[in-house]
Amino acid sequence: MSNMIENLGPLETLLEDDQILEILINGYDKVYFEKHGRMQKAEIQFENNDHLMDIIQRILTPMGLKVDESTPILDVMLPDGSRVHVVIPPIAITGPSLTIRKFPRIDMTMDRLIEYGSLTAEIADFIRACVQSRLNIVIAGGTGSGKTTVFNVFAEFIPNSERILVLQNAGELRLSQEHLVILETRPPNLQGKGEITMTHLVESAVKMRPDRLLVSEVNGGEVWSLLQAINTGYDGSMFNMHANGVRDVLTRLEVMATEANPSLPLLAIRHNIATAINLIVIQERLHDGSRRIMKVTEVSGMQGDFVTTQDIFEFVLGSDGSDKFRRTGHIPTFLNRLEGGYQFPSA
Repeated sequence: MSNMIENLGPLETLLEDDQILEILINGYDKVYFEKHGRMQKAEIQFENNDHLMDIIQRILTPMGLKVDESTPILDVMLPDGSRVHVVIPPIAITGPSLTIRKFPRIDMTMDRLIEYGSLTAEIADFIRACVQSRLNIVIAGGTGSGKTTVFNVFAEFIPNSERILVLQNAGELRLSQEHLVILETRPPNLQGKGEITMTHLVESAVKMRPDRLLVSEVNGGEVWSLLQAINTGYDGSMFNMHANGVRDVLTRLEVMATEANPSLPLLAIRHNIATAINLIVIQERLHDGSRRIMKVTEVSGMQGDFVTTQDIFEFVLGSDGSDKFRRTGHIPTFLNRLEGGYQFPSA
């Protein structure tokens, strides 16, 4: 970011460090950053709140934006993919607050994820087979858990010959395939008009003959349109969402689908979820700052009124520090769909 915007004062040192992923400023004299998964207090500070406000305006000016008392909260995406959130007085009582979530300059690969301990080679081979065999996958986790990074790595397994429609709120997904169309949402203008929602993008994408639908994040009523699209033939779809576990994924999907149409019967929503989604991957950032795939879970169908799931792989936290990945012994029911001669290892 500092390569595009000059004279950012004390911020430049933090911005130039590729190992720093987030910068959090709580007023001119309280600057923090996340490095190697741990939050640390920086030695730098600004001269005063006016100095900090001047730096904030320098970041926003190239995009034709400004923050003031009439617009005290601003959320923007920079050209390199970094995200900036600003809150100023009178909303921010402690002084101007600036949060920068940097877009990683290092391209993440599956080999690097394995090296960092995010998953094992065995899980990676299984995920590769699932993606290439056009299973529908949900990647879920909390803020900062690394789910977008995992999404990007998984998406690299999609064959280059397929037509991919990427739907996103901001430029978070970076794919290398050639047959690629990227659509982005758009907020309303000052008159409250011109908004393009994720639901609009889903409805448009299905008319563009996609082989795959990839959605950077679902967080509202677009879930119902997406589930409907998947169930009418768009296999191989993937999407991200915020959730803290497998059951939380299913519950949040139900709630979001209801937002689109409150009159939908709950049983119909659950049936659509059960038939649309094959695999749920839960990503989590642990207390030591490491990021792990905690569960790889099959959505196996319906039992009575409820969606049923079975864990295939999980990361087990040992009380004595003997953390490890393990197979649960469950053989996925979609095993016969996996292509390329994949053989699921016995537990």
